[in-house]
Amino acid sequence: MGSFLVCYGSSEGQTAKIADRVAARLRDRGHEATAVDAGALETDYSLDDFDAVVVGSSIHVGKHQASVRSFVDANAAELTALPTAFFQVSLSSASDDPERRAEAARYVEEFLEDTGYEPDRIARFGGALRYSKYGFLKRLLMKRIASDATGDTDTSRDYEYTDWAEVEGFTDDFAAFVEGRLATAPDVSG
Repeated sequence: MGSFLVCYGSSEGQTAKIADRVAARLRDRGHEATAVDAGALETDYSLDDFDAVVVGSSIHVGKHQASVRSFVDANAAELTALPTAFFQVSLSSASDDPERRAEAARYVEEFLEDTGYEPDRIARFGGALRYSKYGFLKRLLMKRIASDATGDTDTSRDYEYTDWAEVEGFTDDFAAFVEGRLATAPDVSG
């Protein structure tokens, strides 16, 4: 089977949690899968040992993680040569409001346009509100954002909006795509 890198950028942990679930699902399918925080990678990190790459980033204040942007920029040629998938995590993706969901789609489009990155599969997942982990000012800011996005403003509890069945479906779809590519790849081992 194949070897997958799941490279992510996460501020509060939900994107890391999703990346870990993607890697676990890939391992369940018989693949090797490594989830790595983009911020912990060396700038010259080699993708030579991987058959496919999944890139994930959260959105904060309308921007993707800088470490993910740096990873995509530094590995543009390798990402073009490999099967890749991209997932984005945001509160806008959790909203039922069509304008908020369109906003989430625009974030993806702008990121891909700015970087020239062309993944084979794309997904947008709802994130989480971790009121219990926020300081006073961040809790007020996130409450205001949440009032527009989800309506969940009770700061005495946390909220998780990730649809785990959707995460697993995205992972299975991408894995099947890569498996098909690996099955048709010529054997160059000699």
